Amino acid sequence: MSDGWQDRIVGARMAVDQKFGDRIRGSSLSRPQWGLVMTAVEFEIENPDDPENAEIAADTSKLEHVLPEMQNVDDQMNAMAGGGGNGGSSSGGVVGGIKDALGLGGSDDDGSEELEREATQLAGEYADELQAHLEDEGRFEDVCRAAVRERDPSEN
Repeated sequence: MSDGWQDRIVGARMAVDQKFGDRIRGSSLSRPQWGLVMTAVEFEIENPDDPENAEIAADTSKLEHVLPEMQNVDDQMNAMAGGGGNGGSSSGGVVGGIKDALGLGGSDDDGSEELEREATQLAGEYADELQAHLEDEGRFEDVCRAAVRERDPSEN
């Protein structure tokens, strides 16, 4: 038996990944950070038994588990890009130093809330793009039926 509706959308996800790359480049997330987001996000279909009102939704409840690594990836990329140059030894760089001086970048604010907010927003936009892609291909109703069967195998 197939693993279900998500197996049916692998090709669609690859196509949306390609198109969504521009959106990621326009965000503050790096590609490696986006990759971590996608490992933590689970997609589900809400109301699959009613394809007219069904929606693909991004469950971002596990993002908190990858946030520290997302920040590590970003710090590592900044360190490599800077090569130890004019950024000094401060992990926040010039902008971080200014924020600290203004009292905006204290130790309680490590940027994780903003990172999580943007990652959640992008994941939601990705889910919308994925659904639109499946609808454009005329496959969304089939995917919904597969989700219903996965949830309740007696509905064959």
